[in-house]
Amino acid sequence: MTKLEKLYSIIENSRDVGVKLPKDVIRQVEELEENIIKDEILPALSSDIAPRLEPIKRDLVLVVEYHPGEPISVALSRKAKISEIINAKPLTPRNSTPVKSEAEPPQIEPHEPSKQVTNRTKGLRVTFPDGTVIWHRQAIDTFIETLRKIGLHRISQVGIEHMGYNLVGKKKRPLVPGRIWQHECDGWLIYSNISNQTKIDHLKQISKALHLHLKIEEGKPQ
Repeated sequence: MTKLEKLYSIIENSRDVGVKLPKDVIRQVEELEENIIKDEILPALSSDIAPRLEPIKRDLVLVVEYHPGEPISVALSRKAKISEIINAKPLTPRNSTPVKSEAEPPQIEPHEPSKQVTNRTKGLRVTFPDGTVIWHRQAIDTFIETLRKIGLHRISQVGIEHMGYNLVGKKKRPLVPGRIWQHECDGWLIYSNISNQTKIDHLKQISKALHLHLKIEEGKPQ
C-alpha cells in the first residue's frame, strides 16, 4: 500500500466513525496528490496532447474536471492565463524561459551556471495565508511561480534591484555566453541569478511591502 493509499484509508475510516481529521493530514493528502499529478500524470499528458494542439494558433486554456468513477469533463476558456481562472493552481511552473546567449556552449543546461557549483540549493517552500503551497525541487521554479501568483506588475513597483536591474522589470541585462542572468515570464524579465538566501530575503521583503504574510522556508520535497 502506497503512502497516498494509506492516507486515503485514514480519511475513509475517520469518515466512517465520524472523526474530523486535522488539517495537517488533509494537507499531506493534497500535496501527495499534486506531486503524483506533476511527476507521473502531467508528463504523459503533455507528450500526448502537445502535438495534437500544434495546429491551434490562438491562446486557450483547457480545464479537466475529474470525479472518481465518472467520465472526464473538459471545458475550454479563451482566457490567456491559468492565473485568470479563479482558484486555479498552476502545476507546471516552467512558463518562464531562461534568457541566455545564442553563443552559449551546448553542454550548459538551463538553471546551471557556467562554473562548478559547490553549494547546491537547499530548496524553497512558500505558503500563502489562503493555504496555497508552492514547493518545487528547483528553488528557481518555486521563486518564479510565487512571484507570478503575487503579480509581476506589483513586484516591479517594490523597487528591488540587482546591478541596476529591477528584480522584475523590462530591462534586459547584456548576455554573456554560458551565463543566465534573467528569466522571461509573461512579458517580464525576472532577475534569477541570485542565491537561495537572496531569494528568501527578497520574498520576505516583498511579503512585508505588500502585506502578504507569506511563510517562507528552506527545504526540498521528499
